[in-house]
Amino acid sequence: MELGVYTFGELTPDPATGRLMSPAQRLRDLVEEIELADQVGLDVFGLGEHHRADYVVSAPAVVLAAAAERTRTIRLTSAVSVLSSDDPVRVFQSFATLDLLSGGRAEIMAGRGSFIESFPLFGYDLDDYDTLFAEKLDLLLKLRESERVTWAGRHRAALSDQPVYPRPVQQPIPVWIAVGGTPQSVVRAGVLGLPLALGIIGGQPERFAPLASLYREAAARAGHDPAALKIGINTHGYIADTSQQAADEFFPAYAQVMSQLGRERGWPPTTRPQFEALRSPRGALAVGSPQEVIDKILFQHELFGHHRYLAQFSVGTMPHAQIMRSIELMGTRVAPAVRAALGTR
Repeated sequence: MELGVYTFGELTPDPATGRLMSPAQRLRDLVEEIELADQVGLDVFGLGEHHRADYVVSAPAVVLAAAAERTRTIRLTSAVSVLSSDDPVRVFQSFATLDLLSGGRAEIMAGRGSFIESFPLFGYDLDDYDTLFAEKLDLLLKLRESERVTWAGRHRAALSDQPVYPRPVQQPIPVWIAVGGTPQSVVRAGVLGLPLALGIIGGQPERFAPLASLYREAAARAGHDPAALKIGINTHGYIADTSQQAADEFFPAYAQVMSQLGRERGWPPTTRPQFEALRSPRGALAVGSPQEVIDKILFQHELFGHHRYLAQFSVGTMPHAQIMRSIELMGTRVAPAVRAALGTR
């Protein structure tokens, strides 16, 4: 199993001090976090794309390119690229450039996005939410298949035998489909034969297990070998030396962000009892001691048989040193134990 970390590059006030870090410092810290993840042997680091004041990464490929020059082996992926409101040609070119700079370590995780700010920002209509993604994904896949592309759609100018450069090292550059739990999106990934990244941020992971089965069934019906397709599980997580330390350090920032999102979306505020239930053995949060996180990843593997696990360590702003320690524990304690248990590197 591949193990790694992803982040949205949050830029929120510190819940303890109220201090707001500068965007420049947050980005410098972020590159250091990616560098450490590489040094401790993690397989993947992902950056999400957002266009809000509370997140600093609006151009994942740019930040990942900076990290590419300070890392050696770790794979560098978006998590996600909001393909619906972007130009697939520019997405392909950006990640092809990253692939060249990194020596073949770039990936694209394409999704429709969980926020809407990018749609009016780039002149798209939310009523076209699903058709935008389907059409642009079709173009992105054609771009990675061929140097010269002929394509036509509703939401972008047509291409007529148009060459697109640069070409990446990897042929083809990996494209994952990120899904938050919508069955139609799971089926689409299976039909296209693309790897699936399933985000689980609440409830019990068991209730997502039917989606993994649906994905494999859709792939088989479309003529793909389900055994050859990858599933990734993405959850919120955090690791400290003890369970209590992990809970006490992670909860304030986590609750601040989730309660803010709740005010925007109609959820109730996040409470400590709810948080503790989510980090229990059968809950969605991988927050605890190294052994607790090892056990949770292995439990989820029994449910999904997945090939990749990514933890979002910083849901809200936390001290850089704490995030670095969490990454260190993920690489030196959690990853080796999970790999040994599953018989993989």
